[in-house]
Amino acid sequence: MTADVSFWIVQALNALQLSMLFFLLSVGLTVIFGLLHFVNLAHGALYALGAFVGFTAATLAGSYWAAFAAAPIVVALVGVLLYWALIRRMRSAGPMNQVLVTFGLIFVFLDVFRIGWGDIALGFAEPELFSGRSELLGVVYPTYRLFIIGLGLAVLAALSLVLTRTQIGAIIRAGVDNDAMAACMGINVERVFFLVFCVGCALAGLAGAVAAPVLSVTTDMGTAILIPTLIVVVIGGLGSLKGAIAGSLLIGFVQTFGSVLAPQLAAILIYALLAGVLILKPAGLFPARG
Repeated sequence: MTADVSFWIVQALNALQLSMLFFLLSVGLTVIFGLLHFVNLAHGALYALGAFVGFTAATLAGSYWAAFAAAPIVVALVGVLLYWALIRRMRSAGPMNQVLVTFGLIFVFLDVFRIGWGDIALGFAEPELFSGRSELLGVVYPTYRLFIIGLGLAVLAALSLVLTRTQIGAIIRAGVDNDAMAACMGINVERVFFLVFCVGCALAGLAGAVAAPVLSVTTDMGTAILIPTLIVVVIGGLGSLKGAIAGSLLIGFVQTFGSVLAPQLAAILIYALLAGVLILKPAGLFPARG
C-alpha cells in the first residue's frame, strides 16, 4: 500500500485538510496571544460552540449554508459578551489567573453543551454542491474535504491581504510589535484588541461548522483539538500569520503521516516536534517582532 503513489497523494490531501482546520483555529488564537497578551484556553470551546450552533442552524433551515453563515456570527457575539464581561477585566491579571479563568470556562461550556444538545455525537450533511468525490492528481478524493482546503487557503489569502496591504493591518501589526508605542501614536489599541478578539472567535466558530460534517459534533471536540492548536501557536510564533500557517502545516502533516506510518508513536510525535523547535528557536519559527 505504501508503495502506491495514490496512497501518498491521499494522505497528503488529508494532512492538508487537517492543516487548514488547525489554521482557522490557530490564526485567531495566535494574534490574540500576540496582541492582547491573553492566554485564552477557552478558544477550543468556541470552536465546539460553532459546531453545535452550525448543527442547530442546519437542522432548522435544512441547509448546510445556514450553519456556515450562523456559526461565525453567533460565536463572534458570544466572544463580544466574553470580552466585555471577562476578558477585558482579566487582561491585567497576569497569565496564571488568565489560564485558571479560561480553563474554568472550558467546563462551563462543556456543561452548556450537555444541557443544550445532550452528550451524544451529532452531525449534519455536507452541502450538496460539495458532496460526492472529485478526481485530483489521479486520485478520487471527497469533494467536501477539497472545499475545506480551498476555504483555508482563501482565508489565508484574505488575512494576508488585510494585514499587509491595509491600514487596519498596519495598526494590528503595530499593536503586536509594541502596543504601548502604538497607543502613544494615537491608535485606539483597545478597539483593535476588541476587533481582533471578535474576528478570532468568528474564525473558531467557522472552523467548528466546517469540521462538523467530517468529524461529527461532540461535547469534548473543543478540548480534543485545543492541545494541537496551542502547539501550532507555540511552534509558529505568537502574533504571526506566517507562523500560524507554518505551524499548522507542520502539525497537520506530522499528525497525519505519523498516524499512518508509526501509529504507536503518533501520540508523541507532535510533542517531540514541539520540543525540537523550542530547543532551536525558543520564540517559535516566525514570531512577531514584539
